[in-house]
Amino acid sequence: MRAFVTGGTGFIGGAVVRRLLEAGHNVRALVRPGSDTQQLDGLPVEQVSGGLSDADSLRKGMAGCDWVFHVAALYSYWGHGEDEFYSTNVEGTRQVLEAALWENVARLVHTSSIATLGVHADHTPATEDAVGTLAGRIGPYQRSKFLAEEVARDYAGQGLPVVIVNPSTPVGVGDHKPTPTGQIVVDFLNGRMFGYVDTGLNIADVEDVAAGHLLAAERGRVGERYILGGENLTLKQVLDLLAEISGRPPVRLRIPHTVAAAWSYVDVTLARLNPRHTPAATPEKVRLSRRYEFFDSGKAVRDLGLPQTPAREALRNAVEWYRAHGYAP
Repeated sequence: MRAFVTGGTGFIGGAVVRRLLEAGHNVRALVRPGSDTQQLDGLPVEQVSGGLSDADSLRKGMAGCDWVFHVAALYSYWGHGEDEFYSTNVEGTRQVLEAALWENVARLVHTSSIATLGVHADHTPATEDAVGTLAGRIGPYQRSKFLAEEVARDYAGQGLPVVIVNPSTPVGVGDHKPTPTGQIVVDFLNGRMFGYVDTGLNIADVEDVAAGHLLAAERGRVGERYILGGENLTLKQVLDLLAEISGRPPVRLRIPHTVAAAWSYVDVTLARLNPRHTPAATPEKVRLSRRYEFFDSGKAVRDLGLPQTPAREALRNAVEWYRAHGYAP
């Protein structure tokens, strides 16, 4: 197969590219001018210069391709306006899907997010049937991903063979920015995690998430969505695993959400006064932490064969990669 990948220079996208190559597929990747291409360096990947707003580069990249993996997205909790999220995540998705419709691709996998789904107040794991609403999304990233998934669903209704995947919280090899979750690991390894809030995450190895993308292309049902997740853990449990893996002391201080919320306004103020400072906490992130993002990947396991690497192993992979690449001692 010949595959076209948007977001191939990113964390999940880079893992998808590697998995495609390992499976023997030919890969083209959309690369924005000036992007950090370390995820693609040394790989036999045809790089197509352009962006999500460039219809010509999208159609050029997709020409002759069987599969398209739309992984590119703006994922951040600081430093970007709502219009940037909408332009990249919603209108960018529309441009990709329109180009795929024009090029008559055989299958398009749209990388959505668990951010589009509802969660259960009793902390039981939610499935693909947990209905989220736009009003219930917190912050511009979640709102834009919700709207982007609606666009993908609309195009599936028009006949484009779209399969939607909803990654949970991936960790592992290649998180070079790093992502907000990866930053937790880096901060812990550098002794900058002084406390934790009461929240829950679904930890997945990025290699499993990448495998889930290929499985969705091969076996996924058009118009369906699949949670690509792993193990449900509290943040305290994640930090305790990191302590065991890394040999660093555990984090023992539990911070009430009210205290975290108050500090977030201070941290944001410091960031506005000093552009080089990125806030560790923002009001948006503290609001999100009040939700336990526990999910059930059973549908993807049953229907696609999604692998399930234990969280301990996924976190160990992340720790070893960050240390090997100079992010932590």
